Amino acid sequence: MPTAPISMRKLKEILRLKYGCSLSHRQVAKSLSISPSVVSRYANRAAQMGITSWPLSEEWDDVTLHQKFLHTTVKTNPQITTPDWSVIHQELKPKTMTLQLLWEEYRERNNNKFYSYNHFCRLYKKWLGCQKPSMRQQHKAGEKLFIDYCGPTMNIIDPTTGEIKTAQIFVAVMGASNYTYAEATWTQGLENWVMSHARCFTFLGGVPELLIPDNLKSGTTRSCRYDPDINPTYSQMAAHYNTVIVPARPYKPKDKAKAEVAVQIVERWIMAALRHEDFFSLRQLNIRIEELLLELNQRAMKVHPGTRHSQFIAIDKPELKPLPLEPYIYTQVKMVTVHIDYHIDIEKHYYSVPHSLIKKKLEAHITGELVTVYHQGECVAVHPRSHKIGGHSTLDAHMPVSHRKQGEWSPQRFEKWAQDIGPKTEELVTLLMQERPHPEQAYRVCLGLLALGKQYTTPRLEAACGRALHTGIRRLAGIKSILKKGLDNQPLPEQQLDLLAEIEHNNVRGNTYYH
Repeated sequence: MPTAPISMRKLKEILRLKYGCSLSHRQVAKSLSISPSVVSRYANRAAQMGITSWPLSEEWDDVTLHQKFLHTTVKTNPQITTPDWSVIHQELKPKTMTLQLLWEEYRERNNNKFYSYNHFCRLYKKWLGCQKPSMRQQHKAGEKLFIDYCGPTMNIIDPTTGEIKTAQIFVAVMGASNYTYAEATWTQGLENWVMSHARCFTFLGGVPELLIPDNLKSGTTRSCRYDPDINPTYSQMAAHYNTVIVPARPYKPKDKAKAEVAVQIVERWIMAALRHEDFFSLRQLNIRIEELLLELNQRAMKVHPGTRHSQFIAIDKPELKPLPLEPYIYTQVKMVTVHIDYHIDIEKHYYSVPHSLIKKKLEAHITGELVTVYHQGECVAVHPRSHKIGGHSTLDAHMPVSHRKQGEWSPQRFEKWAQDIGPKTEELVTLLMQERPHPEQAYRVCLGLLALGKQYTTPRLEAACGRALHTGIRRLAGIKSILKKGLDNQPLPEQQLDLLAEIEHNNVRGNTYYH
């Protein structure tokens, strides 16, 4: 009868406490933190073997105790059909399959010559324990996709310059069926890494529950054995496909043994087969990889029955999640800080956000068409993507009120405001801006001038501007003085004749000199 899996130390303690200290089975169990039934089982076994005292005699050394008490053998009956455990192991991979169901099917096939369910399970576990370590890791159907890059690269010749460039080989393999995907990309950079996943899901026709990548820089922002930080762009892609990323621990190749083996197979059966071929574009290389990949997945496997493709169709394919309705668009996720001018920097182009977020950290989602900015999960700005270096994309709604009004100033705007008051005001405003090297230098004077219309009414301001034009006054203080003294209601002074205008002499300046 199989015994509980206790250690040799606890077995000796059971015998010592029972026979050496005369404790009851319950007291022994409480002392060793085990159940009383376990104590009873080993005590009865000891009594059957003649052990009734402590210390034990010399014949009961550790080897003998282990052999008699702890070592169990699982016997087979030659008259009963033994199942093919490799087939049982393969059929157990679907999530819905159980040993109970497989045993019932085995019992129906063999009529009265079959093992009991408990013995069936013991025989299977014994067979499983004798397999090589790589088979001890259980992979549920549709659960895990292991991802990595090959170490060697492939050469691509530039047809115009003859320059040789290198391409990286991306590899992904399903855990349960070993169904393999491979493709070439120029780099292992973030965009290539993420888009290779998207193309792999299309190849599979579905999405696995878990992604098991290596701790490469594109996939994680901080490598850690226990809690690596997932790259936000990679995480956003996983959210789109409703899957989960569980990076392998650094320097633990057994965590991704499937990927290690798949990489080795791709290097031997695809890259080695292409070593003598010349390629002049990435597309040309990927076409050949696709052809050899088809052969690889259709090749019969040595350990498992069938091919990778047949195993995928039977095991993994039915359990994959469906692809999302909307196709994935590469979205770079970047943490940005709002500058003092309420703009964020995306590749040297500046996009506005609400001015209340100055100096805050925001999350920018960048696609080929849009830049969408989020603060604490809430969308705060959306801009068309621009690649103009040094340019600004600014929305009026993001500006402070004072900046917004200043942004609305222009010579045409001031002339329109002045025109609404009267022609003399428009003429004076135009003249003020023309006299400055830059029209902007007259904006404040024009604002002060137009503000006088609210203080003294627009008809009086129009009359004051007419008087200022007539008398040559250009300063705002002079126009304020006209209104304050009520001179705008007085008739314009008559223009005096210059009696000296017709006299030509170096010492005669005329009346215009003193204006």
